[in-house]
Amino acid sequence: MQRGLRHGLLVFVVGLAAGCSGGGMDDPDALATPNAMAAAPGTQVLQPPAGVDIDRSAAVGQVVDAQGRLGWYPHEGGLMRYRVNIRFGMEPNTMPDAWHFGRVSAVATDSNNHVFVFHRGDVADPIIVFDSEGSYLRSFGRDMDFGNEHGMRIDRYDNVWVTDNGNHTVMKFSNDGELLMKLGIEGQAGTTDETFDRPADIAFGLNDELYVADGYGNSRVVKYDAEGNFVKTWGTPGSAPGEFDLVHSVAVDSRGNVYASDRENNRIQIFDSEGNFLGMWTHLGATQNIFITPDDEVWVITHRDNVENITYDTLAGRIMRVDIDTGEILGAMESPGHWIDVSHTGEFFVGSLTGNVFRWYEDWMETEEAAQAERTEDP
Repeated sequence: MQRGLRHGLLVFVVGLAAGCSGGGMDDPDALATPNAMAAAPGTQVLQPPAGVDIDRSAAVGQVVDAQGRLGWYPHEGGLMRYRVNIRFGMEPNTMPDAWHFGRVSAVATDSNNHVFVFHRGDVADPIIVFDSEGSYLRSFGRDMDFGNEHGMRIDRYDNVWVTDNGNHTVMKFSNDGELLMKLGIEGQAGTTDETFDRPADIAFGLNDELYVADGYGNSRVVKYDAEGNFVKTWGTPGSAPGEFDLVHSVAVDSRGNVYASDRENNRIQIFDSEGNFLGMWTHLGATQNIFITPDDEVWVITHRDNVENITYDTLAGRIMRVDIDTGEILGAMESPGHWIDVSHTGEFFVGSLTGNVFRWYEDWMETEEAAQAERTEDP
């Protein structure tokens, strides 16, 4: 963050609004030099010596130099120390000849840590399966003639569920690609118990009940039992509690509560399993996708607002980890993306409409290590 500033330049930190403070994810001893004090809002901090990073966990506000010029904001909740493979599934190149990803709309992992990629390409099969290192295993779905590949989730039995928001259907496949169930009427948009209008996502309840984000054409969450029988629906167009403007993602926590990304309203609404409104988070922006782990870690891929999301074509995204009880942001880092999935081993995968799958894993380079990597690795 400080590499472009001259040595010895005086900088200080201005406190930001609530929600952008808190160190959390960084080692507070990461910067221990006489010229770099731990920063609190309003405290002046000397530029650290060359080759030494500023203590990111202490810099909780926006950096301003001695001439009053605004610099970088921090990562909300503190920087998360992860590294990334930006060409997962493409390096190594193990897919069949001439295969590549189209726009990657979703990604999901199963109990074997196999990675399923749902994409909108014309050459490769729409669902491609890789091992955890990115080597091709198998693929399926070409015979389904998807209208527009959108969402993907894998249930606790390793069944693969997808949403086709072009053909208005939700489909359940076995792990190796056999079609087991289809909800909705293909090619028919509607608001009845049997139809969807461009569904976006699906989540699974504590008793394997299904929650569908019927989000693009309709403004509702639809609940089914484990066999796919209609139970109930809730939501109407609007911006009041319990109303939606594009339900883009849905997830369920260990208590059975349902989290629905109300994307165009820039919020996440929270309901009990019967659709009773419990509360909302309005500070996370236009959330593309929500993933809740079995132990209630909440991860989102989000954007500041949906104007930025659409105009930048998802490039200005943020991954955030969120406290499930308070909604507090525990850490953040930049990533384009449309979908996020956390594997059983703690890695997480992001499906990006740029045509990429990003594999994030815990690791971090210190300043000199990163500088040496830049000198020795291929550009």
